[in-house]
Amino acid sequence: MPTSRRIAVIFGTRPEAIKLAPVILALREAAAEHVVVTTGQHATLVDDVLEPFGITPDVDLGLMREEQGLDYVLASAVEVVGRELDRLAPSAVVVQGDTTSMLGSALAAFHRGIPVAHVEAGLRSDDMALPFPEEMNRRVASVLASWHFTPTERAAENLRASGVRDGIHVVGNTVVDAVRHVAGAADAALPPDLGGFIGEAPYLLATAHRRESSGSGIGAVAAGLRRALDALPEHRLLFVTHPNPLARGPVEEALSDHDRALVSGALPYGTFLRLLRGARLAVSDSGGVQEEGPTLGIPVLVTRDVTERPEGVAAGAVRLIGTDEDAIRDAVVSLMGSAADLAAMARAGRGLYGDGFASGRIVRVIADA
Repeated sequence: MPTSRRIAVIFGTRPEAIKLAPVILALREAAAEHVVVTTGQHATLVDDVLEPFGITPDVDLGLMREEQGLDYVLASAVEVVGRELDRLAPSAVVVQGDTTSMLGSALAAFHRGIPVAHVEAGLRSDDMALPFPEEMNRRVASVLASWHFTPTERAAENLRASGVRDGIHVVGNTVVDAVRHVAGAADAALPPDLGGFIGEAPYLLATAHRRESSGSGIGAVAAGLRRALDALPEHRLLFVTHPNPLARGPVEEALSDHDRALVSGALPYGTFLRLLRGARLAVSDSGGVQEEGPTLGIPVLVTRDVTERPEGVAAGAVRLIGTDEDAIRDAVVSLMGSAADLAAMARAGRGLYGDGFASGRIVRVIADA
């Protein structure tokens, strides 16, 4: 049971770190006692993200191992996070999003009667397999959490429809806070390899990492983008991949020999935002890019069949195009051929996910409890 007013902020992956970094800064500003705990699930990726925020984790639980599966991540998070919570005895635990490390951390806190604050609550695709296992993780988190910090009113309605009645707060998405904070660093010059590749040419930015698309799905995305690039002779393509070989391998196979395509590993967050802001178009299966793109006024084509962020689709800032090679090629070429459509998508998403001050609202609610 909690014995202090200390707040534990727990995360394990790069996206969680991006979206919880502004919350940590807000806790600092409020002089609220807190401890930053990383499970170590994404190890160096998390360190790179935290650097521009000036954050160093207080505790690294070191759960990362080669070819870690879902069972290992969940079981290890429950056990190891649980032991750390016994030591810290915090008054609240803050988790974010939909990862397996989030679920394990929330469950460990629940077992100890520690209230859980779930940041980015209420997202739903209404398909348990898409995305997998994130849709299930979100639903379970809504049962475990005491505070549900939703990015939009639509997400709040999802929670109410599932029977949640108390603790719902519509605050905006903390990714907008993160983008606002890192915007200055994102103006810096690109690393020579990336800057030299892009030069003055217009370019497309792509990412792909979702578990349900691993292998053939990501391969089809890369192949479709190669064909689109062939139809757009003035353009270049930068494909930022995940370290997982199942995500990176098919991309390298499809694009490594194309003279106007560059396959990159994970990038520092400021560098990625700089590249995203300069792109003509983003093609991605990432939830974060579905939010960052509209926030920066960049159209996004989403290589998924459903999304738990339908606000972007409804507003016209995002389009779902699936993972069919022909459909990807046609969607990219068609959109790039319409300046009016690109401009309309760029306008549609600004302000969609909040004003950049969600983190302060979150901290005020938790600190006042």
